[in-house]
Amino acid sequence: MEWYYNTDLERISKVRVNTQAVLKRAQQIQSMKTPKKQWQAAWLLKAVTCIDLTTLAGDDTPSNVHRLCLKAIQPVRYDLLKSMDMHDKGVTTGAVCVYPSRVADAVKTLKAANSSLPVASVATGFPAGQTPLETRLQEVRMAVDDGATEIDIVINRMLAITGQWEAMYDEICQFREACGDAHMKTILAIGELGTFTNVYKASLVSMMAGSDFIKTSTGKEAVNATYPVAIVMVRAIRDYFLSTGHKVGFKPAGGIRTAKESLVWLTLIKEELGNDWLCPHLFRLGASSLLADIERQIYHHVTGQYAAYHELPMA
Repeated sequence: MEWYYNTDLERISKVRVNTQAVLKRAQQIQSMKTPKKQWQAAWLLKAVTCIDLTTLAGDDTPSNVHRLCLKAIQPVRYDLLKSMDMHDKGVTTGAVCVYPSRVADAVKTLKAANSSLPVASVATGFPAGQTPLETRLQEVRMAVDDGATEIDIVINRMLAITGQWEAMYDEICQFREACGDAHMKTILAIGELGTFTNVYKASLVSMMAGSDFIKTSTGKEAVNATYPVAIVMVRAIRDYFLSTGHKVGFKPAGGIRTAKESLVWLTLIKEELGNDWLCPHLFRLGASSLLADIERQIYHHVTGQYAAYHELPMA
């Protein structure tokens, strides 16, 4: 999409977010009743299919990436799925997410397991984005060459904070080109943007530049996925859809650890964007420890008891 000075740039400069209204709406979403019993189990399985099962640690090795991939292919114990008649429905996570240097390991494991599960890679100087532009672009290209079909890029926060929206747009367009056919998820690092208005503007610019998803956080900032920020981002997605007819996905990430939280996230998406967005194609949860808690809750639904930690495979 071309950058139109008089329309898009002007529109972005005029945006203001009503903070009190955002906080009030976030409170309403959190106070809504979540499903119980078999309906809760169904929602939790839906959440599993939307997880980007993630490991982004300095001590990642081929072996723990291998284990992560096998867990992503079979995220819930087979006997638990069988008791819910879901064993043959192809329940997997949405993707696995790793550092660029571990993409080849993940692709190798999934290929050996005959799985078509997408491999997502963070790139562009994750998490800070403070490396030269050419280095960031090369990182994207290398991850795609190694077999990543989804790239989670980070924006240059300095450009957003200082209001250099056209420069930010140009950078993201270059990342979009480097991604080729790979889906591009754009991480806003909302904990470092300062205001809801900046979050809205950054969301809009990211979508204009061709992002397939916008994502809250790297998971490495002090403030990560919060419900008020999510309201601002999904309203930007909704506004963008209403003005262009193009659906952009949403991915909260960072600090999402409990099954109960995943139900609130699903509720937020259903209420704000509608059922069309309740699928892995348009909604992902970036998480590493969330799956273990969801599996514990499903175990409880099936057996009436809570599992000891050694009874469920490690996530």
